[in-house]
Amino acid sequence: MPKAASSSSSLDLYAKVEDLLGVKEAAPALYDHYFLFLNSVTFDSILDVGCGSGDFLLQVKHTFSPQELLGIDLSPVMVEESIKKGITAQTIDLCRLDDTFDIITAVFDMLNYLDEPQLKRLLLCVEAHLKHGGYFLCDINTLYGFEEVAVGSFIVDDEDRFLTIDSDFEDGLYGSEFTLFEKETNGCYRKSQGIIEQYYYAVEMIEASLSEIKLVMVDDISLYGDRVDKNFLVFQKMG
Repeated sequence: MPKAASSSSSLDLYAKVEDLLGVKEAAPALYDHYFLFLNSVTFDSILDVGCGSGDFLLQVKHTFSPQELLGIDLSPVMVEESIKKGITAQTIDLCRLDDTFDIITAVFDMLNYLDEPQLKRLLLCVEAHLKHGGYFLCDINTLYGFEEVAVGSFIVDDEDRFLTIDSDFEDGLYGSEFTLFEKETNGCYRKSQGIIEQYYYAVEMIEASLSEIKLVMVDDISLYGDRVDKNFLVFQKMG
């Protein structure tokens, strides 16, 4: 598979087909880990980095009613979907925000979409935008999650779309080539293609990239079978 960095257009393509990928079906089991922890702490503000279509923040809004709730995503399509659901969302880089938050989240392997320099930059920005005593919650894919769960070919369609995904994992890099055919009003189909990459990171690598916030919890998650395919991580900014 050709290697190319995930672009905003590729992420917009993903946004168009997310509902075909089984993400929403797997999400509740993942969200349970976040909500269980959030139930154990008090917070007034929360920021979701890579908020996607806003489903996670919508549930946070209804369950916890924080005073301040914000989602950010680099995909304008995703941000538009969040706003439609009544979520305050922006297409903006985390590092360009001014506010600080009690809770920052990065849900559904968001960190895995960043290469190592991007990851380290984002984690520094997380530290800068987290209040003292606040928490950073995230989940990352395990090696098994990449090697056994995600690799292969996938075909799915509905009345208006036909999607194929070819995925491979090699040397810590997971690449997915998306090909989408969308039915237009004239009955013809419009073809779109994009490549989305993800990177494998061990828990220790994430921990080593942080200096002001410390790892306080690791939970194993099995979304797609009996074996662990994700790790749920909680960090706290001491002080």
